[in-house]
Amino acid sequence: MQDDDDDTPLPAGVRNLITPAGLARLQDELRHLTRVERPRVVEIVSWAAGNGDRSENGDYLYGKKRLREIDRRIRFLTKRIEIAEPVDPLAQRSGDRIYFGATVGYVNERGEEITVTIVGADEIDTERGRISWISPVARALLKAQVGDCVTVRTPSGADVLEVLTVSYSA
Repeated sequence: MQDDDDDTPLPAGVRNLITPAGLARLQDELRHLTRVERPRVVEIVSWAAGNGDRSENGDYLYGKKRLREIDRRIRFLTKRIEIAEPVDPLAQRSGDRIYFGATVGYVNERGEEITVTIVGADEIDTERGRISWISPVARALLKAQVGDCVTVRTPSGADVLEVLTVSYSA
């Protein structure tokens, strides 16, 4: 579980686009925290509080800390879900252009073939190739199509990416 401090806030004025599957995952996590995790920890804290001196009671101290973490995550998820704007990748107007939800294969100047899926800020998973639609790579790729070359500005300089494939799936 992450806490607020680990989650990147959305830049001012940026919409919180999210795939339906991503929104469902956030809702599932919120439901699990409120219905399972938090009640279980409250029960442990209540039990530990009844054991006397709280200043040296590890179960009590850890439980209170864990409750603060859970409450912080619940607040974060609630706010993000409230402002979420689900976008179904399969409903995109044009399957040959890159928009939110596209899975894109491209090759960079070093000849590395990379596949990424453009998703919402709350769905990023770089190990699975899921990048935020507000990332520099995604912004460079948006509206391009197979065969296009786009330039992405990175801290180490400009990089040219050639689009190889574009597809959409749920």
